[in-house]
Amino acid sequence: MGRRSDHSRVELERMIIVEGHRQMAEVGFARFSAREVAKRIGYSIGTIYNVLGTHDRLILAINTRTFGMWADYLRARLDAADADRIRALVEGYFSFARENPNLWMAIYDHRLPPDMAMPPEYEAERGKLTSIVAQEVADALPEAARGDAPRLARSLIATVHGHCTFAINGTFALMGESDPLGLALTRIRESLAAAWR
Repeated sequence: MGRRSDHSRVELERMIIVEGHRQMAEVGFARFSAREVAKRIGYSIGTIYNVLGTHDRLILAINTRTFGMWADYLRARLDAADADRIRALVEGYFSFARENPNLWMAIYDHRLPPDMAMPPEYEAERGKLTSIVAQEVADALPEAARGDAPRLARSLIATVHGHCTFAINGTFALMGESDPLGLALTRIRESLAAAWR
């Protein structure tokens, strides 16, 4: 089973992350199995942990790949947007989550152990998504309020995320809300409008 000489460490890492990402998309966080990833790439579970270190590092690598995919997705939505870029951003958030529910939820289902820090390279990759939102928020604010864009962007992400989570897990349907995306967009527009007062 272990064919350590067949691939370099860099090739192995890529194989593991790509297959892990594929499996996460297929079965979700709760049913994810590093052993199954090892089996599908033809290596032992020991090889995975030899390359990535721990199970948490494996999940971090997979989720960081999702962040990169999500950032690319939002950039494409914004590139195709008309003048209403805030709408494109909120719709892009919802549609990415709906099209990739297992990958999207895995980001929030995984918790780092208290004694484990986020590796800087992963933090930088994940930060690209927030930077996209912060730039769009800054562009929608009056000049005097643009310095507060990163902080406001984090709050707006939380607002959209909450609405999106309730939409995907069925909570809004149980509450009788038929347009969670429209509701989220209204809250975002209200927050941005407040900065112009």
